[in-house]
Amino acid sequence: MIKKMFFAALAFGFFATSCSSDDDNSPTNSELTLNLSGLEALGTDYVYEGWIIVDKNPVSTGTFSSVVFPQSFSVNTMQLNEASAFVLSIEPAVDNDPAPAATKILRGEFSGSTASVNTDLIGDFSNASGAFFLRTPTDETSGNNMNDQYGVWFGTPGMPPSPNFNLPTLPVGWAYEGWVVGDSGPLSTGTFTQFNAVDSAASFSGTAQAGPPVPGEDFFMNAPTGETFPLDIRGRTVVISVEPVPDDSPAPFAIKPLVGTAGNDTAPATHAFGLNLASLPTGLVTRN
Repeated sequence: MIKKMFFAALAFGFFATSCSSDDDNSPTNSELTLNLSGLEALGTDYVYEGWIIVDKNPVSTGTFSSVVFPQSFSVNTMQLNEASAFVLSIEPAVDNDPAPAATKILRGEFSGSTASVNTDLIGDFSNASGAFFLRTPTDETSGNNMNDQYGVWFGTPGMPPSPNFNLPTLPVGWAYEGWVVGDSGPLSTGTFTQFNAVDSAASFSGTAQAGPPVPGEDFFMNAPTGETFPLDIRGRTVVISVEPVPDDSPAPFAIKPLVGTAGNDTAPATHAFGLNLASLPTGLVTRN
């Protein structure tokens, strides 16, 4: 009887030791905290997703849609300690691709326990500049109809107009978009990636002839609710934003490197954009 009790105790001790050993070898998690500023809510079909770069490979730290910070995520301790950088991307809300999308918005290298993140992976906007002019080429069949206050085009007037943006070429996953702030909100002039070609849309322009080979828009047709066309651009805010591609939000994205106000003079006068670096998202990522 004593021998049986001894072997039972020995077996129980071995089982307990084995369980303890398993617990010791189980993965442990640590906290990754994001304290970001300047991000804006995405459309319903997209979310933000964080990634740590471990041995040059991306490892997801989780998705989020709220842009209220700080936010914390539980991440594998070993991977987090070995991470060299943090990247934030924009991903489909329903996503079967385990890899990051091309729309990467923030990146920063870890130095100790923190990484300062910025939008440099999209482009350097520190010296961004540009100009626009007021003219209505899509309403003109011969000569000037004397209504140039109803159109805005990006560049320098001429025959044809020429581009004058000083903006970086954007990586795949991003495009520029022009905007005029109307009476009820921002009105898109279309997206573009080239400065010497027409943009993606002519939603409001006239039909007398095609627009010039620069991005822009006349505001004559299809007025949205709350707007009265033709829309007088004089005195209105004009914006160039950087938009994710694809994009299901009708509003301008957070990154708005150029903002200007249209003056009273129509072409051949031009109006300068001002630099708006305060719109660029930034932040601090901390691993604990």
